[in-house]
Amino acid sequence: MNLLEARLARLALKGDQRAFAELVELYQDKLFHMAYRMLNNRQEAEDVVQETFLRVHKNLERYDESLKFSTWIYRIATNLCIDRLRKRKPTYSLDAESNDHEGLDGYSMIPSDNRTPESEMLLSETQRIIHDAIDSLAPKYKTVMMLRYIQELSLQEISDVLDMPVTTIKTRVHRGRDFLRKKLEHKL
Repeated sequence: MNLLEARLARLALKGDQRAFAELVELYQDKLFHMAYRMLNNRQEAEDVVQETFLRVHKNLERYDESLKFSTWIYRIATNLCIDRLRKRKPTYSLDAESNDHEGLDGYSMIPSDNRTPESEMLLSETQRIIHDAIDSLAPKYKTVMMLRYIQELSLQEISDVLDMPVTTIKTRVHRGRDFLRKKLEHKL
């Protein structure tokens, strides 16, 4: 897939609209689901996807082929989501040191990405509590948790997307899980 994406990006850069349309086709659903999970708002998620592809199209000549295309496009979409989250009301801070516990993080209870508006209404109370807990995370933790557990990116891939050291990503995943665990212990 990586070679296909790189080839499509090169063709799109040369003005091949069909190649760009294929890139859109490959990524629009994945980006929408990621943005929807981060923003919990269908319209904002659609806006982020549209803005992502506008930026990709406008900046194709800046695409660094040493990066996976998926890393580059996720970086753009993630940054757009973070910008929107920052403009919202402030959320909890997780800067306090946390205890070193491992265990259930609740992501196994989140439904798959193929939900419809109708099934959205049927989320169980448990899932709703988990979504609320995730939504209450500060953007820097929410982003890492979404990329790790929803998009199932590796720590290295998240490091590449967010342009941060892997050690920072590990810390944020740990603190995010700890926060969710504490939040869920009181609700579940």
